[in-house]
Amino acid sequence: MDQFASLHPRETVERVSATLGCSPTSAQVAAYFDKHDKLRELRENFLVPKIAELPPTDLSLVDGSKDCIYLVGNSLGLQPKMAEKYLKEELEKWAKIGVHGHTSGSRPWAWAENNLEELMAKVVGAKAEEVALMNGLTVNLHLLMLSFYKPTAARHKILLENKAFPSDHYAVESQICLRGFDPKHSMLLVSARPGEETLRTEDILKVIEEEGDSIAVVMFSGVQYYTGQLFDMAAITEAGHRKGCFVGFDCAHAAGNAELKLHDWGVDFACWCSYKYINSGAGGLAGAFIHEKHKHTIKATLTGWWGHDLKTRFQMNNVLELQPGVSGFRLSNQSMLLVCPLQASLEVFHKTTMQALRRKSILLTGYLEYLIQHYYTEDPTQPHKPHVHIITPSDPQQRGCQLSLSFSMPIKRVFQELERRGVACDMREPSVLRMAPVPLYNSFSDVHRFIETLGEALAASSQ
Repeated sequence: MDQFASLHPRETVERVSATLGCSPTSAQVAAYFDKHDKLRELRENFLVPKIAELPPTDLSLVDGSKDCIYLVGNSLGLQPKMAEKYLKEELEKWAKIGVHGHTSGSRPWAWAENNLEELMAKVVGAKAEEVALMNGLTVNLHLLMLSFYKPTAARHKILLENKAFPSDHYAVESQICLRGFDPKHSMLLVSARPGEETLRTEDILKVIEEEGDSIAVVMFSGVQYYTGQLFDMAAITEAGHRKGCFVGFDCAHAAGNAELKLHDWGVDFACWCSYKYINSGAGGLAGAFIHEKHKHTIKATLTGWWGHDLKTRFQMNNVLELQPGVSGFRLSNQSMLLVCPLQASLEVFHKTTMQALRRKSILLTGYLEYLIQHYYTEDPTQPHKPHVHIITPSDPQQRGCQLSLSFSMPIKRVFQELERRGVACDMREPSVLRMAPVPLYNSFSDVHRFIETLGEALAASSQ
C-alpha cells in the first residue's frame, strides 16, 4: 500500500473502491487493504481471544468461534505468543538451578532487563543508554520529577494539560506539596478553548511563552488518554527550552503507537508503561528516558543498589558508584517474570519499524474514521437517528491510532450491546468510547466488522 502513502486516508479509501468498482463501505475494500498489508503477518505473533471466551458475550447474538473484535490495545495489548514459552523457560531454570539463574541462561536475572533496552530504545526514538526498564509508570515519574523539579520562589510551576491522566495529576500535585508549595499556585493547567475538546498547539506554546519564566517543568502526555490527541512534542520541547524549562512527557499512550524521537527532539525526560501498545501484560515493566545531555549533571535523588555500576555492584562495599544517566535511577532488581512478556513483544516490534507501523496506522484509523462519518454523522433531516461525534483530531498528524467516540445516546447501553456481540473496547465517563485499531495486530477487516456490529448495537440500544 506504499503507493497510497502520500494520500489522505479518505482519498485512499475512495480510490481503492473506485478501482474495485464497489462502494467505499464494502467489505471488499477492507479485504483489499488486508491483502496488500505488508505487516499483516505480525498478527500471527499474538493471541486474539475468541468471542466465546469474553465474559460479556451473548452467544445467542454472535458466532462464538470467531476472533473477537479487539480494539482496546490502548488499555491492554494482546498477549504475544512467545510470552508463555519465555516464562516457562525461566520457571524451569528456577526449578533446576535455583540461585544460579542470576548469572546463567539466555536472560540472566541479574541483568535481564538490560538486554532489552536497545529494542525499547528503537520504539521510542532514543539511544539504548538513555533508556531504563524498571518499576511502574508512576514510580518512574516520581523518581524523574524528584531530580528534574527543583522549584525556586521565582520558578516553581509545573505545566500540564487539564484533565491529564489522574495518576499524572496526583503525582504532580504530590511533588509540588513535597517541596512546600501549593498546587493551587504551582500547578498550571492548559485547557481547551470553550466549545472545543482538544488543545491547540498554539495555545500550549502561548502559555509557555507567557508563563515560562515561572515554569520549572513542562510535563505533558504524548497522547492524551481521553481524547486521543497526539501533542506536538517537538514544538512543546523547543518552546519549553527557550524559556529555560525542563520538558518531560508521559508516553504511556504514545510509546508503541506514535513515531517518537525523544533523543532528536531533545526531550529532557520521559516515562511510559508497557502494557498498552507494547503488550507486556497488566502491570508490565515500565520504561524511563533521560537525554544523554544530562548524563553527568542530573543524578538520582533516591538511590538503590541497582543504580550501582554492574561491574562492582556485588562487591557490597557500600561505596556507591552511581551509573551515569538514567541507569543510575534504578533501585532494585526487576522480576524475571516481567521481563519475559516484554521481550516477547519487543521482538515483534523488531520485525518491523515504527515508521512502517505508523504508515499502516494512519490508514487503518483513517478507514475507521471514514466509515463512522459515512454512517453516523449527524443528519438534521433525521433528528432521531443515532449519531457519533469523533472528538479526536481529524488531522492524522495530531492523533495516534485511537479514536474517541461520543454518542448521541446513553453510552453505557451502547457499550454493553457491543460487548454482548464480541467487541472489546473501552468506555470512559461521561460519554466516550475509545476505539484503538492497533497496527501491530488489528486488520482492516476488524474495523469493517466493528462498524457492522456498531450498527447492530445502536439499533438494539434504541429499542
